Amino acid sequence: MTPDLNDLQDSLGIGFKDEKLLAQALVHRSFLNENPEFDLPANERLEFLGDALLDFVVGEYLYQRYPDLQEGELTSLRAGIINRTGLARLARSLDLGRYIYLSRGEDERGGRERSSLLSDVFEALVAAVYLDRGLDAVKALVIPLVEPEVVRIVDEGLKRDFKSRLQEWTQRERGTTPMYRTVMESGPEHAKEFTVEVLVDGQICGAGHGRSKQSAEQQAAEEALKTISSQRG
Repeated sequence: MTPDLNDLQDSLGIGFKDEKLLAQALVHRSFLNENPEFDLPANERLEFLGDALLDFVVGEYLYQRYPDLQEGELTSLRAGIINRTGLARLARSLDLGRYIYLSRGEDERGGRERSSLLSDVFEALVAAVYLDRGLDAVKALVIPLVEPEVVRIVDEGLKRDFKSRLQEWTQRERGTTPMYRTVMESGPEHAKEFTVEVLVDGQICGAGHGRSKQSAEQQAAEEALKTISSQRG
């Protein structure tokens, strides 16, 4: 069954000038083994280009959106998005599996749902969009797809560990390590609350409260990072 490329273009919101580029992005090499007369090559070269484009487009987006994140944090965040699982999730959101040119055997083995295959097709699609419509069209396609993933990863990961971020900053900028001190413990033994201050170079930069010293320290570090950010701004 031949995929309906008009239907796909409608769902993407992109009308291709050269529909052969879109078709090639969807050609798995197994299809050519069964259909050697097919006049398009497999999508592997497009995968290569799409991988490089995604690195750039997502990297630029993260660089602009998170000016306070350092190189290592940006790299980790990008890696959390541009990986086999993440790209396969984006491919599924576009229902790309139904459009792939697959061999009968690969189809019967569930190839349309295989993460490795879907991630490759998504990369190839990005390259096809670039070659046909340019970099702005790639950004218009990719950024709205990755933005919810970025927010989720940041919320669940990077922003959670404020202590590590504060320590990285103080070691880099001041050559020191933050010091945490518990200034108050209150409440019964089974429900204690702690108040913690964080000091940088002997100066109090933030305070936090929590049911454990660790949560109070995280809150203090978060407040210190906000203070630092406002001073730099």
